[in-house]
Amino acid sequence: MKKNFSKAIVLAISFFCASSSLSAQDAVTPYLTTDELPNLIKCLPPPPAFNSPEFANDVVRYQWGKTQRLNPERAAIAQRDAIWSFENLFAEFNIPFGLTISREDTPEIWKLLETSLTTTDQMRVEPKAFYKRLRPFEMYDEHLLSPDTESDVRGEGSYPSGHTSRGWTTALLLAEINPANADTIFARGWMYGESRVIEGAHWQSDVDASRVGASIGYAALHTSPAFLEQLAKAQQEFLEKTGQLSAIRPVPAVPAASGNNRVYRIDGTPAGENARGLVIMNNKKVVVK
Repeated sequence: MKKNFSKAIVLAISFFCASSSLSAQDAVTPYLTTDELPNLIKCLPPPPAFNSPEFANDVVRYQWGKTQRLNPERAAIAQRDAIWSFENLFAEFNIPFGLTISREDTPEIWKLLETSLTTTDQMRVEPKAFYKRLRPFEMYDEHLLSPDTESDVRGEGSYPSGHTSRGWTTALLLAEINPANADTIFARGWMYGESRVIEGAHWQSDVDASRVGASIGYAALHTSPAFLEQLAKAQQEFLEKTGQLSAIRPVPAVPAASGNNRVYRIDGTPAGENARGLVIMNNKKVVVK
């Protein structure tokens, strides 16, 4: 009975977290349910023990993060990355992606990103509640780089990092839509995770595990037919918006009635002997005047 009650609580928290950034009219149905997604408690190792070399690295990286705050430009990026919203997250990828992403101008890309992240957001809830790891700023009783966000994250488990998971999943999605820009897309995705260390909101090991967890969730997305269908629409939209689609659409060529008629219009349909303009004749493009 207790186990079933605990699972009900986790599912309720999962639903709340997945829908918290959405208004009532924008409710999103995930591609996969929690039960259909891999369990990160089973997939990933637990957070490092206090006496481990991995935690020693966490401490060193926490101090490194505080030095990065002295760089105003990098600090500003980390503060932007701390905002928990799809709008802010996707905007950070506009330049590396090569196209401005918005609900109005790129609806198919937006739908893919929004629904995919709503799906994979579910994966972080149970391990956070299970491990209850203190965040760095809580352990050291210090402030975040963005102190106004402390009340939002205080008391919520540090392992894994939801922000990092969102950032890395977004990079994976956008790189599949525009593989030509994969290097810059992934570079920005990597920075998104580093921002959590600079903020003081997460340990380095939280971030490292979250990139792996995001990749696990991304693989699971590819088992959903609805996801694959929307991915194809997003890829098509990207090509259209960036002018990479040819104006010539492929259509089935209709065989000529006569064996001697080998003249076709540019769209592949029979042109006849009186054809004029650009045609295909004997498998070659020619201009008939």
